[in-house]
Amino acid sequence: MPEFSLISAPPLAGYDETLGGIRLRAPEGLAIVSIALPLGGEAAAEKAVKSAYGAALPEMGQSVLAGDARLVRLGVDQAFVIFDHTEPNAEGVVAGKLKDKAYTTDQTDVWVGLEISGAGCREALERICPLDLHPDAFAVNQAARTVMEHLGVLIIRTGEAAYLLLSASSSAGTFQHALHQSMKNVS
Repeated sequence: MPEFSLISAPPLAGYDETLGGIRLRAPEGLAIVSIALPLGGEAAAEKAVKSAYGAALPEMGQSVLAGDARLVRLGVDQAFVIFDHTEPNAEGVVAGKLKDKAYTTDQTDVWVGLEISGAGCREALERICPLDLHPDAFAVNQAARTVMEHLGVLIIRTGEAAYLLLSASSSAGTFQHALHQSMKNVS
């Protein structure tokens, strides 16, 4: 009987495309760990985050770069830590930094990440995203949950003409296709 070995790989590993000055790529080694602040232990958890990352958790709907990680506040007691990490122990890394002051869960395999950037990226996103993405309404480091082409998406504005988009890994191909088509339509 032949022997098989399975190798874990992100659903869009290696994807990188540029159309009309807009770049869409799947970042390599993207790790996502959720942080839940325990009831009654919120202050201790927030202090642990600040100690571990050198930055406080941002306000809801905001993100902040904290060294090599991005902290994204999703709710009163929930946040994401997004960072480059290729080993299958991202949750342990974050939990160790927080010294058990918050609940952590590895979300890396649940989400697929795509970075879209370039002069026309906002126009491409506006075709499929119901949010007002004008810089006056959606500033750098702002984050929001939304829907794009019937898919749930977390959108984070990471630069003047750059966004990180997270959606369910189970529909990675559909998500990538929707963005590709929107880029094509504005190019």
